Amino acid sequence: MSNETNTTTEKDFTKNWVSSSSFLFYLQVFCILSFVLGGCLRMYHQKYPGKPDIEIQGSTKYVPEYK
Repeated sequence: MSNETNTTTEKDFTKNWVSSSSFLFYLQVFCILSFVLGGCLRMYHQKYPGKPDIEIQGSTKYVPEYK
């Protein structure tokens, strides 16, 4: 009976700090990695569309063009 209790306490998540700490470490790495990749994917989908084609007045250029 005592042997049976020892095996259950070894397998218990809250009692065995070695297995629980490795599980929590990998869970934390997975969460951070998923947030970073999710943020990168969102920024990729909302990227800057490019330089718009607008017309600039000739008098406001570096070398102005007057009529």
